[in-house]
Amino acid sequence: MKRDESRLSLLCRVGTRLCALPLAQVNETMRPMPVEALPGAPGCVVGVSIIRGGPVPVVDLGTLLGADPSRGGRLVTLRVGDRMVALSVDAVLGVRAIAGESLGDLPPLLRDARGDGVSSIGALDAELLVLLDSARLLPDAVWTALEDAEHPA
Repeated sequence: MKRDESRLSLLCRVGTRLCALPLAQVNETMRPMPVEALPGAPGCVVGVSIIRGGPVPVVDLGTLLGADPSRGGRLVTLRVGDRMVALSVDAVLGVRAIAGESLGDLPPLLRDARGDGVSSIGALDAELLVLLDSARLLPDAVWTALEDAEHPA
């Protein structure tokens, strides 16, 4: 994204963190659904929920970001290629245009966070903003582990 472009994002909160998800990746927001735990799933994956008739992994955004688990006030479903993932967040705050100049590259000490779905950080209304990318929320190894847990041999 060029620094002078704006991008529509869904703002949500988990704990004290303000997070933005590119609106193009968001499918819908909803009340929490029942979640069934999956043995062997990574720590940030709280389980699987049946959403729109199919099993969808539910990721706790607080745990994913290395913070306290979310209170699970809302689910945000995201498209990840031909798959879907649901994020458990405390609250959905609304849609807002995020100016490109308010976002920056991750500092060197935080570059490892890129593997956890963080694409950049910035500020919004004098508050730290974490911009997420659904394509990087769950690495392929996690998708494989989830599929194996859903369909044991």
